Amino acid sequence: MEQNTNDILLKNVALLSKLTEQEVKMMPATEAPLPSVEKVVRIVTLVKNIIFPDYMGKRQADETKRSYHIGECMLELHRLLVKQIAHGLQFCEDCEEISTKEKAYEEAQRKATLFIDALPEIKRLLYTDVQAMFDNDPAAPNYGEVIFCYPVVNAMTHYRIAHKLHELQVPVIPRIITEQAHSKTGIDIHPGATIGEYFAIDHGTGVVIGETCIIGNHVTLYQGVTLGAKSFKYDENGNMLNVPRHPIIEDHVTVYSNASILGRITIGHHSVIGGNIWVTNDVPPYSRIQQSKAVDASFNGGLGI
Repeated sequence: MEQNTNDILLKNVALLSKLTEQEVKMMPATEAPLPSVEKVVRIVTLVKNIIFPDYMGKRQADETKRSYHIGECMLELHRLLVKQIAHGLQFCEDCEEISTKEKAYEEAQRKATLFIDALPEIKRLLYTDVQAMFDNDPAAPNYGEVIFCYPVVNAMTHYRIAHKLHELQVPVIPRIITEQAHSKTGIDIHPGATIGEYFAIDHGTGVVIGETCIIGNHVTLYQGVTLGAKSFKYDENGNMLNVPRHPIIEDHVTVYSNASILGRITIGHHSVIGGNIWVTNDVPPYSRIQQSKAVDASFNGGLGI
């Protein structure tokens, strides 16, 4: 039996060590190291330590000690960013300027430095999100509980980090970062989405925000909200086109639980979208949209809409 087990192990090691056609097709052309998910987790942790130093690390009342702590985190953050961005750049098919390892690290250094320079703005935005959540939830007794416990803070921290890296055209890593929050909170925000300040998601489980979605300031979503695409456009070869296909949500909009807002439509400012309804057409400002009774509607074109 032992000999048989060893034979099976050796056989399958040999089989699984061979590169399949699918593997070759899906791997980058270079043989450079790939980004490390573990190191990306550390990058997010360091940003949290910098932005919420009293909550995510040891509290430092003395400004000199606080400065030293943040400085240490920032040095490690920059070092990790350069390396992980350089590894991720091999997924950029159109980047001729990173044809060599040296050029990749030079470009990664530039992008990492730009990201560090954006940290004060990322911090400012995140504190507006904390304020929005505190203002929108009477169950929040203090800011500390919001920062420590509310899933929206975790999700938005990951999103705002990832969105900046996405703006800097860093491949792969932004999506790794948002998917980390997705797996923990159930809130799925694509790093390409544009979200303004004072953004709140109450409860949060099941919220989906698509890549080309644009959200204004002082917007509140509840659990189960989908800001998604209604349909997709294709080129002459049958390939899907990456064009704007998600909603635009203007300032001071509230969307209640399990509402689905689909397609490139605009929800006008100061509107309220009721729960458990589908919205597929533009909504004027100051609207109140709700479904008071069941609506019998036929579906056309196989889209289910």
